[in-house]
Amino acid sequence: MEPFVSEHSLFALFCLSFLAATLVPLGSEWLLGVLIVNGYPATTVVWVATAGNFLGACTTYYIGRWGSAGLFSRVLRISPVEENRAKRLYRRWGIWSLLLSWLPIIGDPLCLVAGLFKARLLPFSVLVILGKSIRYAFLAWVVMQTLVS
Repeated sequence: MEPFVSEHSLFALFCLSFLAATLVPLGSEWLLGVLIVNGYPATTVVWVATAGNFLGACTTYYIGRWGSAGLFSRVLRISPVEENRAKRLYRRWGIWSLLLSWLPIIGDPLCLVAGLFKARLLPFSVLVILGKSIRYAFLAWVVMQTLVS
């Protein structure tokens, strides 16, 4: 896998970020850091990761909108406990809870619940992109600060 990642670094980051927000319990943060350490522009890396993660969140949203309970548990591996926690959070804070879609464990279920509750796509998109881009920008900043030190 290493030759693929080195030859197609940004594409690999996009794919990893996409999968991290959908079916596979992966993290994309490590590759974001590696790319910045290896000289890729932080802004480019942040936007590629954000785009992949956002499109993965959209996939989860549409699974919630059109999918079944079995699909949630089998494909997304979202437990009833996680789903109920996300529903409570979504009911309490509404669409604004999507600013937390970047969080591990609860983020994917929040996107799923937004689909279940038929949230409008434009507000969903704005809030999810905002939350995910802030997270990736913060991580990039931390990596760059570490390089300076």
